[in-house]
Amino acid sequence: MPFKKRISQLIAILLLSLPAFAATDNTPLKNGHPERYIVQKGDTLWDIAEQFLRDPWLWPEIWYHNPEIHNPHLIYPGDVISLVYIDGRPRLTVQTGDRAGETVKLSPRVREESISSAIPTIPLEAIRPFLTESRIVEEGALDDAPYVLASHDARVMSAANDRIYVRGLSAEPLPSYAIVRKGDAFIDPDTKQVIGREARHIGTARTVSSGDPATLMVVSANREILKGDRVLPPADDIFQANFVPKAPSKPVEGRIIAVLDGVSQIGQFSIVALNRGQEQGLEVGDVLAVYKVGEVVRDTIGGRRGETVKLPDERAGELIVFRTFEKMSLGLIMKAAQPMHVLDIVRNP
Repeated sequence: MPFKKRISQLIAILLLSLPAFAATDNTPLKNGHPERYIVQKGDTLWDIAEQFLRDPWLWPEIWYHNPEIHNPHLIYPGDVISLVYIDGRPRLTVQTGDRAGETVKLSPRVREESISSAIPTIPLEAIRPFLTESRIVEEGALDDAPYVLASHDARVMSAANDRIYVRGLSAEPLPSYAIVRKGDAFIDPDTKQVIGREARHIGTARTVSSGDPATLMVVSANREILKGDRVLPPADDIFQANFVPKAPSKPVEGRIIAVLDGVSQIGQFSIVALNRGQEQGLEVGDVLAVYKVGEVVRDTIGGRRGETVKLPDERAGELIVFRTFEKMSLGLIMKAAQPMHVLDIVRNP
């Protein structure tokens, strides 16, 4: 057989073997992954990662990092995600939308689009009420906070465009404030201590005049403002939607201590509170596996009849942390293989 023909056959065999290589247990790629994907409006980074990877949080491990690009993880509708092999290892690269028909070139390119138009990591609509509105505060913080003393014209409830009178503000008040109401306490099931208190967002108000009481004008309200509601500075933490899913940098083991938004069942896109936070090294973007706690049953059959036996914990889903506090954090359930419950365990994935 001619040498050139043998070389051609060998190259063909190697090319055909690439998808098989990608599907082995030695790589993070999932079976049936595409070679390229055009980013669509409404996509999330998690959705796209699931197109290529068995575990979406492994995205950073195979993303091609070009040191000359400021933030290579910003992806926009119309961009093309391509799977290439660099030094024999699978890598994901991005082409801007106006170059989708060209050959992949791993070179920097300036783009003039706003960061806010980049696709988010997770569906923001699912977590929007828990970003900069409702917040977690230390136990007792609301007891000492300024409060609504009365409403204009002796009204029982106030709404947008109503004046309210607030005690406890400084002599030089801020231009605007958030109005909150004391919510549920979050209790660590391991220590039995209160590790946070929900401050439910009621509305916003702007300062009209200082004094004791100070006069504020309600700008917006999502429910009636009542006497005793607390007044806090506006949330100063700006949520960054373009974080990257990743495994925690440290070993983490905790529990789901609450499910938020007035629901009782935990499933995909449920918001859950965890008893682990910044003190344990958790960061926004960290992915945790959820394990359903094994039931305790009594052995009624074997030779050790009467003993109680704990069944193994079973992996039930995955969540991504989107907001952290000192002693706790909030997460969004991204995958639910089976129903989950409060007190289920969360661990590194």
